[in-house]
Amino acid sequence: MATKTINLTEGAYARLHALKRESESFSDVINRLTGKFAILELVGILDDETARGMRSAKREFGKRLRRGVDGKARGVT
Repeated sequence: MATKTINLTEGAYARLHALKRESESFSDVINRLTGKFAILELVGILDDETARGMRSAKREFGKRLRRGVDGKARGVT
């Protein structure tokens, strides 16, 4: 099997290493993480109503999170 050498930053290597299972090679990790599906395969799996609901829930979560962070910065618990 042909091989290629790639350069990774220390941070990228650490993240890849953290995802590596005991008996896996780094090639196995990359194949496992990238081989399941392409992101474009997800297009259209949600109907419009469900997608709108998820976007709304995400916005509300973000608002609550920001309020919590802002409150802690001001000393409010």
